[in-house]
Amino acid sequence: MTMREKIEEAAVRYPDRRSAIMPALLIAQREHGHLPGAVLEEVADILGVERIWVYELATFYTLFHTEAVGMFHLQLCDNVSCMLRRSEDLLRHMEDVLGIKKGGTTPDGLFTLSTVECLGACEMAPVMQVGDDYHGDLDVARIDALLNSLRATAGVDHASIPPPGE
Repeated sequence: MTMREKIEEAAVRYPDRRSAIMPALLIAQREHGHLPGAVLEEVADILGVERIWVYELATFYTLFHTEAVGMFHLQLCDNVSCMLRRSEDLLRHMEDVLGIKKGGTTPDGLFTLSTVECLGACEMAPVMQVGDDYHGDLDVARIDALLNSLRATAGVDHASIPPPGE
């Protein structure tokens, strides 16, 4: 099924096609990996809505990516609950381990590291979203285990990845 067909199928579930913008963006992002301007315009055209409405949602919500991201997008919450439980230390650790800064993508395209305002999971603070999955009660050991697990999922031998700076 084409992206257009999937969006049309989703749109019939809503009384107003404008209400189908978020599901349409999710479909488009799964198809393209991210949402560059041409894709946003295509979504608007498929739904028959104003392009600005599509742009507004795509640029407001952190689950949408208008720029390419790595295979695994690590989104660490930096809101107050997570901050109080030392999410800033975890961010610095991930920057060191991955050899990138917040907003960057590893040279192999495996990881993109971001912070987000709130993931709505304060009970699990500090928390990070990777794809559709939440990982909470994080500490350095759990972060390292998660990164190694993600590398294994991608078929990358984490033992062959040199430490930052080598």
